[in-house]
Amino acid sequence: MDSTELRIAAIVPCHNEEAAVAKVVADLKAAVPGIVVYVYDNLSTDATAEKARAAGAIVRTENRKGKGNVVRRAFADIEADVYLMVDGDDTYDAAAAPEMIKTLLEGPYDHVLGVRREVEAGSAYRAGHETGNKVLNGVVGKVFGENVEDMLSGYRVFSRRFVKSFPAVSREFEIETELTVHSQHLGVPQTAVPVGFRDRPAGSESKLRTYSDGFKILRLIVGLARHERPVAFYGLFGTLAWIISVILITPIVIEFYRIHEVPRFPTLFLGFTLLLLGSLAWTAGLILDGIRRSRHEAARLMYLRYSAVGADSAAAGSTR
Repeated sequence: MDSTELRIAAIVPCHNEEAAVAKVVADLKAAVPGIVVYVYDNLSTDATAEKARAAGAIVRTENRKGKGNVVRRAFADIEADVYLMVDGDDTYDAAAAPEMIKTLLEGPYDHVLGVRREVEAGSAYRAGHETGNKVLNGVVGKVFGENVEDMLSGYRVFSRRFVKSFPAVSREFEIETELTVHSQHLGVPQTAVPVGFRDRPAGSESKLRTYSDGFKILRLIVGLARHERPVAFYGLFGTLAWIISVILITPIVIEFYRIHEVPRFPTLFLGFTLLLLGSLAWTAGLILDGIRRSRHEAARLMYLRYSAVGADSAAAGSTR
């Protein structure tokens, strides 16, 4: 499938990126002829919108702060066959876009992840970010059963059916984690492509807050584990409650058979309460797992309402 026959849209979330956004727009247009670049200005206080517009982008404004809010808005607003998402800070190599799009079309895939490779060693990752990224990749891989190379990458290419089946509930930088987990539980065909990653240009300041954003992402992972692995999540607490209950009750039962009296009523009451709570936790996990299966079936049916990327254009071409 020739990419020139498809509508390709680039989504560029921006907050105070006047130093970099014009180059990002120009580089994308040079790398992918015919691409339509949408810059979403997210409460910028500088000349981001003016610079982007002058470079040839369509500029839209999202007044709810956070990258997740921008992505949710953009996915709802924009109609295209192929969607490219990239940060507006000029840290990603726009020259990788054609290869990512080609990979998506030839698969065909629904999600192509740009895995960051530093252009100059030690220049692009801030202290602790690379380690934190690896830790979070490992956590998601363990929880959801599939290895992730670069979960926090902001450079991705999607098919229309991925975008239109994605609920987008995150508000800020957790959106990359949500995109990764969505692709895993929906079981979409996906792959990864190495992309160049460099430091920000002079005059550009990172919006990431290492510890704050890290805790937000961990909180999201816990929440997603509760929703996507309810039997394991609630079963863990239920099993722990049962174990503690048995430890508390067993000596009392032994003592009762020895002296025919219950020596510690409060401890016995606590033990039976934990036994009940453990049973309730397992019951909740099993019920929520049934709901999860229904949600996944509904999401899968929504996903299947759309054709594979390029299929409609290919079918139209074959009838000419």
